[in-house]
Amino acid sequence: MARILIIDDDAAIRETLQALLSEENHQPQSCVSVEEALNLGPANSPALILLDIRLEGMSGLDGLPALKARYPDCRILMMTAHHDMESTIQAMQRGADDYLHKPLDLDELETAINHSLARLKSDSTCDGLNIPLQYTSGMVGSSSKMREIYKTIGLISSTLATVLITGESGTGKELIARAIHNASENSGGPFVAVNCAALAENLIESEMFGHTRGAFTGAVEHQPGKFTLAQGGTLFLDEIGELPLQLQAKLLRVLQEKEYSPIGSKKVLKADCRIIAATNVDLPEAIRMKQFREDLFYRLQVITIRVPSLREREEDIPELVKCLAAKANYFLQGKVRRITDEALQVLKRYDWPGNVRELEHQIFKSIALAQGPNLDAVDLSNEIKVMADARSEDSEGPGQDKLSLAEVEKNHVCQVLDVTEGHRGKACDILGISRPRLQRIIERFNLGNA
Repeated sequence: MARILIIDDDAAIRETLQALLSEENHQPQSCVSVEEALNLGPANSPALILLDIRLEGMSGLDGLPALKARYPDCRILMMTAHHDMESTIQAMQRGADDYLHKPLDLDELETAINHSLARLKSDSTCDGLNIPLQYTSGMVGSSSKMREIYKTIGLISSTLATVLITGESGTGKELIARAIHNASENSGGPFVAVNCAALAENLIESEMFGHTRGAFTGAVEHQPGKFTLAQGGTLFLDEIGELPLQLQAKLLRVLQEKEYSPIGSKKVLKADCRIIAATNVDLPEAIRMKQFREDLFYRLQVITIRVPSLREREEDIPELVKCLAAKANYFLQGKVRRITDEALQVLKRYDWPGNVRELEHQIFKSIALAQGPNLDAVDLSNEIKVMADARSEDSEGPGQDKLSLAEVEKNHVCQVLDVTEGHRGKACDILGISRPRLQRIIERFNLGNA
């Protein structure tokens, strides 16, 4: 039961809303203007205001900031019969919690009221995580699996051994590569990252090794390659599993001989940089399928670091959420200061097939749309909540501990595609992966026309 103030100059609407709210055991009161509402005594302070936009005297839009200042803990729902975009945008900018169109849909009205009151209760009794004012740009996590990675980085910091980082998409492989670089003796040199999957096949060799003027059509000037740019530092080859076989052979030679030549040049340059490669591809399987060179694989995996998926280090989720929320606040100028326990439980129940990248996407999206100082479960996307509930139900069933990682991934992708009714763009947003990555998963598990 809550005290709800109706501000509308239409007597019929005021009477109708009062009757409906009374039936729901609320305490309705009404005013004909913003001016009248601002003069209510402290004993009549509302928990929620239903505010019409077009009023005699001060309009609802103009009066909204004054009402927010007068009743700072109050939620305000705007009402209007005029469905124009500008008014909607202005209302949300000035602090409205929702925007309802007349004639009012009673189910929509009830949902909006319950939502606002639940959020009000959450703001006043919120238990959860406080969001720090500053965010950490490096790796986050104190689970046993992450601590082992930190130890490994410390052990190899005094060497320039080649490192292969494996793990699912979105686990933070580049962050680990940067941490290795920063801890090594060549940390003063450049860190050059190359996404092997994003390079045009006919330009990969030029991008990697550079070219001289006139080396090929369009080569109008000398262009240094990534190996040259990384001299004295670290060259990070991301998505190494996507590198064409022809270039794999040339990369192998560079790793063996520690030298290379730009296209169109007879000059031999020294490869004076550390190589760190990363992939989400099962390289032993790729070798079996003749898609990756076995000799290159053994050259790359002098040191191998496997990055755990987020579902393997669930205990790190609260720490990650705090960090990512602080980052979102910084970049989006958000004002969310706390994550409720309910929201955190939803985030912990979700599978996160897109791993930390997907979690970051969800946190940024939720904070961008948040309407109060607390991020609650209602602020999370419906898809996340549906999938979290599904996982919770599945975990109670028999034999779940026997599912392989591949089966978990397959089931989750199927569920997301089902929730999105096969819309691959939406599925990619939920999973936090690219369309090509989703296509590869569909093909790998023979999901057909899913």
